[in-house]
Amino acid sequence: MSDPRLEFDHVHIIAEDPEAAAAWYRDMLGGEITGSHQVRNAAQISVDFGGTIIVIRGQRPGERPGRKNDLKSFEDYVSHDQWGTDHFGFRVHGEIIAFCDGLQAKGAEFSVEPYEFLPGRTIAYLKAPDGVTIELVPAGD
Repeated sequence: MSDPRLEFDHVHIIAEDPEAAAAWYRDMLGGEITGSHQVRNAAQISVDFGGTIIVIRGQRPGERPGRKNDLKSFEDYVSHDQWGTDHFGFRVHGEIIAFCDGLQAKGAEFSVEPYEFLPGRTIAYLKAPDGVTIELVPAGD
């Protein structure tokens, strides 16, 4: 028997409107909705990005989800300024500025517009539904 190893499986998001959030991830970022179920009295929808899954579920009975802090600008960086997950990121294959322009044309909003993070490395922070922040980074291909 070999040693155990880890492989990333999913990010789990609680959404005010899970159907609308799943449609946003599909329509804006090209994810594929691969499942939709009721789990513990709440909708749960899986959106697949080439083997990485975003699970989006609705509010369950008794839950009172709170809002995340918006991104704040500090001297030379941005942060949600709270414990826990700050953001997650997607690699963009192809030209990142053109990709971001395409998102804006579809109505996407950015917390941080594309900028040169390091010499030759442009990144951006995208506003997703329910206070989620997505970093877009070049894939380097």
